[in-house]
Amino acid sequence: MRRVMTTLLVLVAVFSVAAGSLSVDAQGGGGTAAEPFKLGTFRTTGQPFVGIVLKDSIVVDVGAANAELLMNPHAPKVQMPADMLGIISAYEYGVQRRLYDIVNWVVRGNMLSGDRRPVWVHDVAKVRTLAPILYPTKMLNAAANYYAHAGEASSPEEAKKIEANLRKNRGTPYLFLKPTVGAIIGNGDDFIIPKGRDRIDWECEIGVVIGKPAKYVPAAQAKDYIFGYTIALDMSDRGGRPGEQGQTRFGTDWYVGKGHDTFAPMGPWIVPKEFYGDPQNVRQLLTVNGKPMQDARSTDMIHTIPELIEFGSSIMTLFPGDVIAAGSPAGTGMSRTVRTEQVFLKDGDKIVASIDGIGTLTHTAKAEPAAPVTSSRQ
Repeated sequence: MRRVMTTLLVLVAVFSVAAGSLSVDAQGGGGTAAEPFKLGTFRTTGQPFVGIVLKDSIVVDVGAANAELLMNPHAPKVQMPADMLGIISAYEYGVQRRLYDIVNWVVRGNMLSGDRRPVWVHDVAKVRTLAPILYPTKMLNAAANYYAHAGEASSPEEAKKIEANLRKNRGTPYLFLKPTVGAIIGNGDDFIIPKGRDRIDWECEIGVVIGKPAKYVPAAQAKDYIFGYTIALDMSDRGGRPGEQGQTRFGTDWYVGKGHDTFAPMGPWIVPKEFYGDPQNVRQLLTVNGKPMQDARSTDMIHTIPELIEFGSSIMTLFPGDVIAAGSPAGTGMSRTVRTEQVFLKDGDKIVASIDGIGTLTHTAKAEPAAPVTSSRQ
């Protein structure tokens, strides 16, 4: 009871001082946050909740904080959406400013630790981190969108020719659809190696989260349609079509290569674009069992993020929460340029992927159990 009263007194004090500046613009925006934050989806017990992530170590339950905030007569009556898709959709219509208010309240009120810390403030280590978006209506992945990656399955000499030709003529982006429900997993979840498949690979990519409906968006305006950035791992099956060897009449089978369950790890959270620097110049690092496999910068990207949005939105409408994975740097398991031998994932391998300014994903590869043998006798 004492903690609740203390929290309410701090709330009144903070918002009484700033009451004149708390009006919410109908178009959203305005104001500043006391410190940058990220947004994720978490679970303690019960239903998942959206949380504000501060210093990559503290999670503020957005719904619970807002409910307490609404008890103060000086605070605008802004209702908080229950999930990440709702928050992204309403971000520019009052939610952004309310999140800033919550951050300013807990930071300036010294509520992140000690006696003033409410029950809805958690340590990241004590909650389960889920995939930040449950679930996007679609994921679009850019294929072969880094110069050094485009030909890395070839010999080093051939890879140089491929890169040289691409630098002369970049062509048009190639995007493919990736499953969401069933494929997307959160930080710490096991990644499943499908039974009978032994050429499973990794790709560490920048995930671009769309912030508002986008159709026929020119590259010059694409940044206005971005909500933020996350990490998207495009796990890949290089084994080809089951029962067929070599090139088939269908060419590359993207369904088999990209569509298995758990093949889209995402997270650990989203960085809103106002708190992120230049996504075209960040380090992407992936290790397997502690050994660096991918270590490159997004400056090697062939088609920029705005160009991917332009192309993607020319084919289909992109909706809030949709994700475009912007492509993989070199260093995948199939590479013959970064390493002399190809390497694929095995049961028990630990994958750790990081992107500057976003965070780190950690997953353990687990072999899918063989199907139980059943008798045909009745």
